[in-house]
Amino acid sequence: MCSHQPQCPSADSTDREAAHIIAFHPEQGWNLLCNGAILFDDTGELLPDGRVVAPHRAPADRLAVAA
Repeated sequence: MCSHQPQCPSADSTDREAAHIIAFHPEQGWNLLCNGAILFDDTGELLPDGRVVAPHRAPADRLAVAA
């Protein structure tokens, strides 16, 4: 599905979220990646084979910026 060079990670890969966005729908809260995965704003994912990846946000203390 991906025509980028170098090729984007596959939907089965652990780094699948690094694939290029080919459809951007911020008003609906999701993006379609070139590997066929759908990435939701809550960090959940729907993979091309129908598997669901639960949201996996980083803990709030890891997101805090050091002063």
